Amino acid sequence: MQTLELVKEKPSWADKKNTSISGSQAVLEALIAENVHTVFGYPGGAIMPIYDALFDYEDKLKHILVRHEQGGIHAAQGYARTSGEVGVVFATSGPGATNLVTGLADAQIDSTPVVAITGQVFAHLLGTDAFQETDVINITTPVTKWNYQVTDATEIPAVLAKAFYIARSGRPGPVLIDITKNAQIQKFDYNGYEPCNHIRSYRPTPIIRKEYVEEAAKLINAAEKPFVVFGQGVILGGAEKEFKTFIEKTGIPAAWTILGLSALETDHPLNVGMLGMHGNYGPNVLTNECDVLIAIGMRFDDRVTGRLDKYAKQAKVIHLDIDPAEIDKNVKATVPVWGDCKETLPMLTALVEKKEHNAWLQRFKDMMKEEQMLVIDHEMHPASDEMSMAEVIDALNDLTKGDAVIVTDVGQHQMVACRYAKFIKSKSNVTSGGLGTMGFALPAAIGAKYGAPDRTVVAIIGDGGFQMTLQELGTIMQFGAAVKIIILNNNFLGMVRQWQELFHSRRYSFVDIQSPDFVTIAKGYGVAGQSVNDRKDLKAALKEMLEHNGAYLLEVMVGKENNVFPMVPQGCSVAEIRLK
Repeated sequence: MQTLELVKEKPSWADKKNTSISGSQAVLEALIAENVHTVFGYPGGAIMPIYDALFDYEDKLKHILVRHEQGGIHAAQGYARTSGEVGVVFATSGPGATNLVTGLADAQIDSTPVVAITGQVFAHLLGTDAFQETDVINITTPVTKWNYQVTDATEIPAVLAKAFYIARSGRPGPVLIDITKNAQIQKFDYNGYEPCNHIRSYRPTPIIRKEYVEEAAKLINAAEKPFVVFGQGVILGGAEKEFKTFIEKTGIPAAWTILGLSALETDHPLNVGMLGMHGNYGPNVLTNECDVLIAIGMRFDDRVTGRLDKYAKQAKVIHLDIDPAEIDKNVKATVPVWGDCKETLPMLTALVEKKEHNAWLQRFKDMMKEEQMLVIDHEMHPASDEMSMAEVIDALNDLTKGDAVIVTDVGQHQMVACRYAKFIKSKSNVTSGGLGTMGFALPAAIGAKYGAPDRTVVAIIGDGGFQMTLQELGTIMQFGAAVKIIILNNNFLGMVRQWQELFHSRRYSFVDIQSPDFVTIAKGYGVAGQSVNDRKDLKAALKEMLEHNGAYLLEVMVGKENNVFPMVPQGCSVAEIRLK
């Protein structure tokens, strides 16, 4: 098995001028110059010249052969989320490129920096419906921050420099570069690689208006019941320290979106929990009671706001965001604070008064006690013999002490993991937020492990989502990524079943999913594992999984018809959250 050691040799052509190289070599030189160490991908005819060149770069670039292109881009996403760097994926033309589309859409809505490099047919064949030709530029325009087709090798250094700059700057996102086969083969005089740090007409970070920061500070200083809602922008901006300093000075309760989870340690006294459809009781109800709502690095997604016409109508809204397009898009801001929160938060912190809001904070604590009594205690200590998802997450917390990276798929297990997982470090929660992509977790966990090779990475997946990308066990087998996999198996497509129970009179239409023997399948891929259906065996099995040297699959059989509460029904106000 290959290991996860990262290769960091110096580029071979970086200091050479006027050297004739191929377009394919220029691609790889660009990656090295951009400090890329790991690439995920799958070869094919139209990208073969790049793979041929890669044969001579094995000492400089680690290539991870995935089992499906969608697995490749999800792995690149996981890598980006834990490392804070740009993830890179290779794919061939036609179906190879179109198989990236779901991951590109996921990365676009979740602001994940990824550069996808696809091969394309020869330039003279473009538009002829050649074998494995698709118009990948038009296909991916809606789901990329920028895309570009290269037909001449001399463009490659400048185009890739621009690609990496756009992917990582401002509000990050995915970029796709499509390179025709003739451009990959073409030789040209290589004059070195110049990283990009400016593009005319592209302003990744808006100009900060100090008068708006001053207005925001006045509102905060006058507030009696201020409330902070924070998202992934805090993590993407590397502003965790600045954020913590701000809330500790102001004493303001703070709640997170699922992508903001881990920006602030979960046991911080001002961390009052999760927002949204399956969030905590207090943060949802009290959103509609606060007098000043301070949104930091979040976009007011519908799963957070519920009915917009009933969302925080009593509050003055301060919105800090690097993307001006997000401000006033869904919720009208009283004061817009444009800019990178790593810069705007210290400016704001300098102007706000040091305060405590003990009575207001106690409201959150009291509502958490009510939620604890009516929901959490029953989830953690179910009366039935069937295990609950929550008790599995709780047992995992006891063993990891909040120090693991947790990668979740999409469904009930995702909401339960986000509600109950404990974190002490940032960049520890990796999930598909805006797009809700089933099949995300397994390949994303592989990428997350390469992005954070010294950390424990645990993938928590439902029995439905696991079957969408389980072929990536082959990637684990071949490259030795020591990912720990927990399948929470309720023999249902659980989230859809919950909605059918609550809103469709228990008409369970095609949600009763049959699954194979996951442990046997894992064994076929050389991955150790076991299945547990009795809670007396749970902790020992989790301990064995975490201590095992290498990847491990643990299937835990949980209650078939358990529901995730609290829940804000679709079309309702966040204040109408249901505890049962």
